[in-house]
Amino acid sequence: MSFSNLGLSDKVLAAVAATGYTIPTPIQEQAIPHVLARRDVLGIAQTGTGKTAAFVLPMLTLLEKGRARARMPRTLILEPTRELAAQVKENFDKYGAGQKLNVALLIGGVSFGDQDTKLTRGVDVLIATPGRLLDHTERGGLLLTGVELLVIDEADRMLDMGFIPDIERICKLVPFTRQTLFFTATMPTEIRRITETFLHNPVKVEVSKPASTAVTVSQSQVGVGREPHQKREVLRQLLRDAKDLKNAIIFCNRKREVALLHKSLQKHGFSVAALHGDMDQSARTAALDQFRKGELPLLVASDVAARGLDIPEVSHVFNFDVPHHSDDYVHRIGRTGRAGRLGTAISIVTPADQKSMLAIEKLIGQPIPKTEQIAISEEAHEEESSAESSGKPHEHRKPRNGQRSRRGRGKASTETATAAPAIAAVQPPSIGRPPPPRATREQHSEPADHSHLPAFLLRPVRARG
Repeated sequence: MSFSNLGLSDKVLAAVAATGYTIPTPIQEQAIPHVLARRDVLGIAQTGTGKTAAFVLPMLTLLEKGRARARMPRTLILEPTRELAAQVKENFDKYGAGQKLNVALLIGGVSFGDQDTKLTRGVDVLIATPGRLLDHTERGGLLLTGVELLVIDEADRMLDMGFIPDIERICKLVPFTRQTLFFTATMPTEIRRITETFLHNPVKVEVSKPASTAVTVSQSQVGVGREPHQKREVLRQLLRDAKDLKNAIIFCNRKREVALLHKSLQKHGFSVAALHGDMDQSARTAALDQFRKGELPLLVASDVAARGLDIPEVSHVFNFDVPHHSDDYVHRIGRTGRAGRLGTAISIVTPADQKSMLAIEKLIGQPIPKTEQIAISEEAHEEESSAESSGKPHEHRKPRNGQRSRRGRGKASTETATAAPAIAAVQPPSIGRPPPPRATREQHSEPADHSHLPAFLLRPVRARG
């Protein structure tokens, strides 16, 4: 079947043809006719299946009729991260080039004033992250009563990031009669409850079973010891020995580990960028642009980059840390082997990761082959220690469970407080240090005032000999 058989408008078909696409993917073939028929759609598909175009193309056809009003968007697309929101906007810019549609992006890290100006002009398509969207509605600068079509994308990622209460609030702000498109790669219990609450007699489109991995991705695991330097040396050897490595994403579980590994790889001569949630938007955008353009072939990232980012032709994915949640493994390795291309995914597994690996194998329904453990030479250990001794931060123990650090009583977590921008040197954490001693009266230049004390306390006391 070709795109011309799906019911899309001539303008949209011309835009698709200009990009070189001729045959729709399975989810596009199944979802687009139902979207054009104004049905609610529940789409279940793994990453890399063309899911974004499955709702962008029919939306462009539907929006050819009608006109936007000030501060009242006609359609709303919710994304869990800034990068995903920006990526969806790129799709509208590409496929909607021949249409005069106003597309606005509401994400953090951008001026409220600039966003408010765009909303005032009237918006046909509003693409937003939940937090920034609610900020605008609470300020009174945005009304959702005119939304005709609502898209909730990467719903399982929304769940992981704690956005489900925000999604529920937003769904109550849009009209009950709107059309809803709901896309997810997995269907945990909470996501199932949301679909039953906010979708009306949806058409279920499932092109792969939940939490399946692409057959185009070759998976393997490499065992290492418990020490951090062993993991870093194994990763370097894997990078040097990898066949057909064009570029690679290296995933870590914590933002702090992203910064440390990024600096370690740089010290060993690798061209690498970093991406994690504590970086400001301009730094995140710059890192992604450098990686997409091939200026830097390696990207060290936290799971902020794991879901939905369409970075073309990623040849390899390395799990430097085995993810704590099995679903995250599926999304991480989904960054490679996209659009029918071949890809490679390698996980570095310590003895402490065995339980997580068993859970991952159970989820995806297949064993992950083990390769021979890479030997770590003493010279490599010394090289690692020498390379990082000048910049590696001093390690501090975190407070035990149930204890609160005296200086860490703000909203920021230990991880946030200790993480640093990827390009800057990582600074030692302040959490866990004792507070500075209070100044005594003797340290003040002013004389002590004893007028408030009772007289018997001011009598001199004789020291016993």
